[in-house]
Amino acid sequence: MKFGQQLKLTLNKEYRFQYVEYDSLKFFIKERLGNNNNQWTDDDEAAFVHELEGELDKVYTFQQVKAKEIERRIRMTEADVDKAVAAAQSEGGVGEDEFIELEQELSDIIADVHDLANFSTLNYTAFQKIIKKHDKQTHFRLKPIFAARLNAKPFFKENYDAQIVHLSKLYDVVRTRGNPVKGDASAGGSQQNFVRQTTKYWVHPQNVTELKLIILKHLPVLVFNPNKEFSKADSAISSIYYDNEDLELYTGRLEKSEGAEAIRMRWYGGMDANTIFVERKTHREDWTGEKSVKARFAIKEKNLNAYLKGEYPVEKVFEKMRAQGKDEKEIRQLEQLAREVQYSVITKKYRPVVRSFYNRTAFQLPGDARVRISLDTELAMTREDNFDGQDRTSGNWRRTDIGIDWPFSQLPDTEVERFPYAVLEVKLQTQLGQEPPEWIRQLVASHLVEPVPKFSKFIHGTAMLLYDHVELLPFWYCQMDVDIRKPVSHRFGIERPAGAGGGSEANTTTETTDDGHDGNLMDEEERVERGLPEGRYPAPGEEETEHTPLLERRQHNSGRAARERRHRAGEGLRQWLVTVKTYVKEHILRKEPEQDPRTAVTYARTFRAPRGKKIAVPVRVEPKVQFALERTFLSWMEFSILLGAIAAGLLNFGDSAGVTAAIGFTAVSALAIVYSAVMFLWRAGAVRRRKAVDYDDWIGPGGLCFVLALAVGVNFWLRLE
Repeated sequence: MKFGQQLKLTLNKEYRFQYVEYDSLKFFIKERLGNNNNQWTDDDEAAFVHELEGELDKVYTFQQVKAKEIERRIRMTEADVDKAVAAAQSEGGVGEDEFIELEQELSDIIADVHDLANFSTLNYTAFQKIIKKHDKQTHFRLKPIFAARLNAKPFFKENYDAQIVHLSKLYDVVRTRGNPVKGDASAGGSQQNFVRQTTKYWVHPQNVTELKLIILKHLPVLVFNPNKEFSKADSAISSIYYDNEDLELYTGRLEKSEGAEAIRMRWYGGMDANTIFVERKTHREDWTGEKSVKARFAIKEKNLNAYLKGEYPVEKVFEKMRAQGKDEKEIRQLEQLAREVQYSVITKKYRPVVRSFYNRTAFQLPGDARVRISLDTELAMTREDNFDGQDRTSGNWRRTDIGIDWPFSQLPDTEVERFPYAVLEVKLQTQLGQEPPEWIRQLVASHLVEPVPKFSKFIHGTAMLLYDHVELLPFWYCQMDVDIRKPVSHRFGIERPAGAGGGSEANTTTETTDDGHDGNLMDEEERVERGLPEGRYPAPGEEETEHTPLLERRQHNSGRAARERRHRAGEGLRQWLVTVKTYVKEHILRKEPEQDPRTAVTYARTFRAPRGKKIAVPVRVEPKVQFALERTFLSWMEFSILLGAIAAGLLNFGDSAGVTAAIGFTAVSALAIVYSAVMFLWRAGAVRRRKAVDYDDWIGPGGLCFVLALAVGVNFWLRLE
């Protein structure tokens, strides 16, 4: 399906006259070229730019008007909510119907925010496509010029965070009928026996706003200072990760070695933050019986350099805590942590290596950490090291030429990695045997998220920015050039209340039309142009976009072009194999298909590391694995000894045929000993190196049975003769 058709099918019917006239602009180019023998004149260019400017004005004006309308509706609904809460707390009270009406009104506003965000995204895509088509067919270069005009009317840059925070507060009040949960935002609840589960997901920028709106209907946005007006800096989080030139901490965290540490300096808000948190994360293997821990303490920014150099006594860091009468045991534990971190930094020559920056939206009931969801957007990593001879920090604990001014356009592309997706982290504390909430299960199974277990900002930033300094790469490295958008798998999204005004004709605003077409799918023009099969989405790096806030991606320093060539060369074969596999399962084995082949693209690829690099695959190794190897080896030895005893008996007490059989059994026994020893050494070495290899042995047992059967057969044949 071409983009023009896709636009018609996925646009919001209420806004249909406010979208870019994509087909008209495309026809304008075709008609002018046809009338001028395929020549594009300056007059044609001026006329096209005039039309394009008119479309941009229309879209920008509507977006601004609609955004202000939503703001007014939120303020009016807030007044109604305040009245309803005041009436509910009075003697007369208020009816349940009024709260239900308010909840429906807020749901309708939430659907409007979702529709407006989709409106902006779809129009931005339309502008990008028509400009690309213009440049390709007319050979006039309009893209860089119009990019400046788009930035002058940035309808696509609105992230609606302020509205989301406001709507979250109102919806929480209405949902709880004027009695929202109160408590310490950092508290962990009252459970005694619980299992904590943390999972991480990538979220495509097109799905971020919808995801936030879905979550706020179940969990409120966590606001640490509800009396303060929301500002962008409130959600900013920056971390400086430390390591040495050998990248010892990077390697340990990537391989998940027992006791592997990560040391970082974190602050919240802008560069003027006075309190810095020194944090140490320690990985523990499950078999140790201990849990991975994250410990931290606060220190004043002005004292941090001296502390890291060993010139600032640890005791002075906690003077204020002692003066305030804090628990002495806790203070001693923090002092021990501070000494250990200080000692490690000095003796192992740790220094700033990578900075991560992102804006975080956290969802949680205050005082109840059983369900905590955080969404990190505008994620970027920057270099802080001096491994190439350039001291970026000038001896400081962090560089000061950047702050929270994402996307850090002042830095060259070699010093910044703008991550193309948002990162969703779901933390659950459930009673033993208890299932997570149903909406959580639907959320993580939806098309909105892509699971990426054990994703780490520190590891990703180091691998991308210090590519020439690392040998091991994280397992998700080869997945970075595969778009994570997927077709809608089940009805899950923002629902508009039945009978409410606004939005499309359907009750749901999920981008799926009656003919089954999903707005997430790539249009035919893109697919044909890139030579991609049906259902394959363009990777973020494949989009020939300028430096834009919707999707920013820098090319890798090396290895990228080779991976793309290998992927395109093998894509046809991969599609054929997927088709054959599906046919065999459905028609020969009579199995239900596991999933739509289009959604399996991400998982069906065979990844290969770039030349000179290795992919580190997480491998869980426990002591029982080593014991299992030893048991297997001893079982083979027991069998070999038994065969040797039989051979010795035949040799000593048998005739000439028995001697021949004894030789055969002895050979089998010796072969089994040698084979089992070689397999044991290979497996033990793989376990020590934590290699992700296939430990199953389908050759040894089968081969042994065949050789043993052959020896027995020869023995019978000799006896029969």
